[in-house]
Amino acid sequence: MNKKIGILVSGRGSNLQAIIDKITNGFLPLQISVVISDMPDAYALTRAEKAGIKTATINRKEYADKLSFENKINETLGNVDGIVLAGFMRILSESFIKKWEHKIINIHPALLPSFTGMHAQKQANDYGVKIAGCTVHFVDAGTDTGPIILQKVVPAFFEDTEDELAARILEEEHKALPEALKLWAEDKLEIIGRKVRIKK
Repeated sequence: MNKKIGILVSGRGSNLQAIIDKITNGFLPLQISVVISDMPDAYALTRAEKAGIKTATINRKEYADKLSFENKINETLGNVDGIVLAGFMRILSESFIKKWEHKIINIHPALLPSFTGMHAQKQANDYGVKIAGCTVHFVDAGTDTGPIILQKVVPAFFEDTEDELAARILEEEHKALPEALKLWAEDKLEIIGRKVRIKK
């Protein structure tokens, strides 16, 4: 029986599309139960609808506080086995993360632990790194500090603009996230302290 996931999005949803495509072609043994956006105009919702996936918009502005906002997310997720953050631009509370401990997977456009938080590609470009990349990790109570599942590397060039570097990283995100989710779906990930063991 394929594991069921809920996907949280805020933007255009290219990582969501990568997951949908890999489920469609049989690479990913997962079922997407629902795609939830905090932004009503997120193009990710259109992508999900085109694929026949249930969608929901939960606009933070319509809720009195973070708790009621997250309660609505929990209610909408239902009985999923895990959550994927595919460009979800909100920090989740410690209590939300505790409820879903080791069941939330995020993609971050930098080689963690470097360049956490927003605008990671700009941070890397401004710093003058020679390699950049992306990280798929389990979410913990810190910002981009959870156990790392896998990472992909790209070259960073002196002439790069932030957008050029971001585009190169994004190509690898579209490979990394499905690969990590496949390992998770097949129960091949074991968290030991800070480290993730990939079982043979």
